Amino acid sequence: MTERELTAVGGDLDRLAAEGVSPWLDGAGRRLLASGGLADLVRHRGVRGARLDAAVLAASPAGADDEYAEQLRFLAHRDVQPDAALHALIACDARWACDDLLPVYEATRGREGHVSADAGPDPRPADAEALVRAVNRPNILVKIPATSPTALEAVRTCIARRIGVHVTEIFSLRRYGEVADAYTTGLEHARAAGHSLSGIASVAELPVGRIGTEVDRLLARLGTPQARALRGEAGRAAAQMVYDAYEERLGGDRWASLAASGAVPQTVMWSGVRCVERYVAWGTAVALPLGPGNGICPLPLEGDTLSGREAAGRAVWGALGRLGVSYGAVCRTLEDRSREAARGTWRRVREAVGAPTFPAVETLTFGGPK
Repeated sequence: MTERELTAVGGDLDRLAAEGVSPWLDGAGRRLLASGGLADLVRHRGVRGARLDAAVLAASPAGADDEYAEQLRFLAHRDVQPDAALHALIACDARWACDDLLPVYEATRGREGHVSADAGPDPRPADAEALVRAVNRPNILVKIPATSPTALEAVRTCIARRIGVHVTEIFSLRRYGEVADAYTTGLEHARAAGHSLSGIASVAELPVGRIGTEVDRLLARLGTPQARALRGEAGRAAAQMVYDAYEERLGGDRWASLAASGAVPQTVMWSGVRCVERYVAWGTAVALPLGPGNGICPLPLEGDTLSGREAAGRAVWGALGRLGVSYGAVCRTLEDRSREAARGTWRRVREAVGAPTFPAVETLTFGGPK
């Protein structure tokens, strides 16, 4: 996608897109999809992708008036088991969102316009293939948590099979390198098998907001002037180091060979950011939550704030280390929490989907995307 094409994007997020940053909606749910809210954000506000979240199902399928109730009745009437019903709900939302973003996908020749959806807390390639078949849209990406013990192999295998992946929960620079290597190796395997590399997409997501929050919590405990001076800096420092690694990889011979075969770079995404203007660099994405009134607020921007700043990022983490705040320890803590949270989320989602009991009906129809 060219700079001219990006600059032509309309809506509140056009300046962000003009800087090479793809704005994604974080956490679209059935209510927004059914009301046409996502389609409106795509057409009029400049949203370029969507990150679905299975966790919204944990609270939603509870009563007859819920947005998911009609589909749950439909599935229950046919004796569909809870696990299968859960995957049907996810696939339905993903189809809806993919259709809303298909114009972006087509206009950018598959570079943007993707939707990522969950296939489970520890998805294997077979789970990813099942989700892709169920959604049956070209712009679907399967989420793979980087904290899963099988994550790297799943990424390699999925990419080799031309299944797009959104790798989430990447906290450390080391883990990012492993994920990037898995993507590159998967592309090489796909090429060796005779597959076209055109259209294979991947996103690597760093929850920089959670990194910053955890570090600020530790700094608040210290309470010294030196600690206070570093509050709010850790997330961006991590992003600066990761973006440098991203650029370094794109400048190597290994990537040049894949690019010549039609491969596109793995997009680096920042999530949980409070000040978007601090995470601007070409070839990245940012996950943005909905604001008041189901809108995304205009963004103040100051141009590229990540390129060429790797030394500044390392200086911040060096100063944190001298205060006893270790990057490695912070990342391990967040990885452990993430794994536990994922297990809890999927347990609650399965319980919520299996819990409703609906009155018997003779005829049911469900009008979601086919």
